[in-house]
Parts: sequence; structure tokens; C-alpha cells
Amino acid sequence: MDALVRRRLRELRQARGLTLESVATRAGIDVSTLSRLESGKRRLALDHLPRLAAALSVTTDDLMRAPEQTDPRVNGASQTHDLITFWPLTRQGPAGGLHAYKIRIDPRRATPPRELPIHDGNDWIYVLSGRLRLLLGDRDFTIEPGEAVEFTTRTPHWFGVAEGTVEAILILGASGESIHLHE
Repeated sequence: MDALVRRRLRELRQARGLTLESVATRAGIDVSTLSRLESGKRRLALDHLPRLAAALSVTTDDLMRAPEQTDPRVNGASQTHDLITFWPLTRQGPAGGLHAYKIRIDPRRATPPRELPIHDGNDWIYVLSGRLRLLLGDRDFTIEPGEAVEFTTRTPHWFGVAEGTVEAILILGASGESIHLHE
């Protein structure tokens, strides 16, 4: 219940465009206390609930109610870059630092650049159809349908078509994020 109320507290405050300071002032509590309540660094006490509800112009029941579920569908237009079309499978908000796409690689993307790119992050690719060519440093791999690869993008890399149009699921992780959360 504590976690639910904390999430609801932050959700209601942000939806109303209120700052921590304005809600804390209305509720008669310190800004640092409200911040710690929202972040879970301090447990909610029963006497906080009526004051916080009043500060947010809701009932205590509203503060304790689970938030309404939003439409779960991910709506995003496709984008094409360097002969790869991307369809988003996750929203652009936090997803554990990961973003998923369905991709289609045009058969014309068959020749790697002279210098392979390198950057922070991790990539994971699951090939649905076609044959994917993956260059990792000095190694050259052909990835078949039903196979998956995971690699750090700190290694010089490139992927394109080995044969046919490639369709795959691509998950991108920001610096240090990996797909396998437990080794």
C-alpha cells in the first residue's frame, strides 16, 4: 500500500503541475519530508494522508486508489535510417533503460562502412527472417532466423544483410544496460 500511495502522490502532484514545495506548504510538512515520502526513503504515516490529499485537492480514498490503466498499446510512427526501418515496441519513457524495435533491413545494406562505429551501450538482436551479417571487431558472423545475439557497442560493430530482407527484434540498452539482468 505504501508504494501505491507514493506512486499516486507523485502522479497526482505532477498531473496538476505542482512542485514539491507547493504541495509541502499546503500539507504543512517540510519539502525534504515530501521528497523522501515520494521516493520511499521515508514511510508514510497515517496522519500524512489527509493533509496530502487536501494539498492535492483529492479525497484520501483518491490518494489511496490505484491509478487508472493507460492504453497499453505502443503507438509510434516508423522511421528509416541507413536502410533500416524501425517500428517502436516500447514507449520512449523509462523501460529499464531499454528500448525495443521491430526492424526491417533493406537488402541494399550489405556493405559495411570502412570504419565500424563504437559507442556506449548494449544491443540485442533476434532475427525473425532473412540472414543478418554482424561484424564485431575483426569477427564476421551470419545470424540465422531464430538466433539471437547480444553485444556491447563499445566493440566496433555493424550489422546488415547477409541474404534477403532481414526482419528482427532489436533491443537497445543505454550505457551499461544489458538484457540479462541476472547472470
